[in-house]
Amino acid sequence: MTSAEILEKLKSLGSESAKKVLLKHGAKEPFYGVKIEELKKIQKQIKKDYPLSLELYNTGVSDAMYLAGLIADDSKMTKHDIQQWAEKAFWSLLSEYPVAWVAVESPYGWELALEWIESDKINIATSGWATLSTLVSIKPDAELDIKLLQQLLKRVSEQIHSAPNRIRYTMNGFVLSTGCFVTQLTEEAIKTAQKIGTVTVDMGGTACQVPYLPEYIEKVKKRGAVGKKRKMARC
Repeated sequence: MTSAEILEKLKSLGSESAKKVLLKHGAKEPFYGVKIEELKKIQKQIKKDYPLSLELYNTGVSDAMYLAGLIADDSKMTKHDIQQWAEKAFWSLLSEYPVAWVAVESPYGWELALEWIESDKINIATSGWATLSTLVSIKPDAELDIKLLQQLLKRVSEQIHSAPNRIRYTMNGFVLSTGCFVTQLTEEAIKTAQKIGTVTVDMGGTACQVPYLPEYIEKVKKRGAVGKKRKMARC
């Protein structure tokens, strides 16, 4: 399929009800309101296609940009490609998912994540924190810089309540991911979470909630699931 054919297909799959839901979550035009389950059906047909993923992302249509992340070939994505995606991600569904996926599955994940969290652009900073969260969820602990992660936990505890809305959400997610996936840092993440306390994020009037981390991580411990890594970044 060409990018033009895919756009036509996406347009036919869109729905006003899905658009209304996504708008509450912060979506911005242009987008058609295609359900992610429908995007995954197209992904199964295409599998991976580097040129097509770039074309779809460059359409600026949110549904197509998300699909681009699903079909991106991480073995061919350049650092420049990924940086361009981060800069063009105009709302959280893009900055915290497709951008983070391609960064994590490339050789540049750590480098870009640490650059991005210093950005004064909210969507780029959230890409950074989301990338860090995903990295710790799939990389073996032996490949992680534990001292760096400890520094980042400390930074979150000091800055989270003064950070912009969506950055608070992704910082919270980083503490959660570290506590659940990095065995050496589970207790430290719980202490960080206790110090942070309740994190308030404006979720746009949706039913979505910000997890209270001390309770959440303890539940993961009780299930014996701490340290069980994910197989891949994209989902």
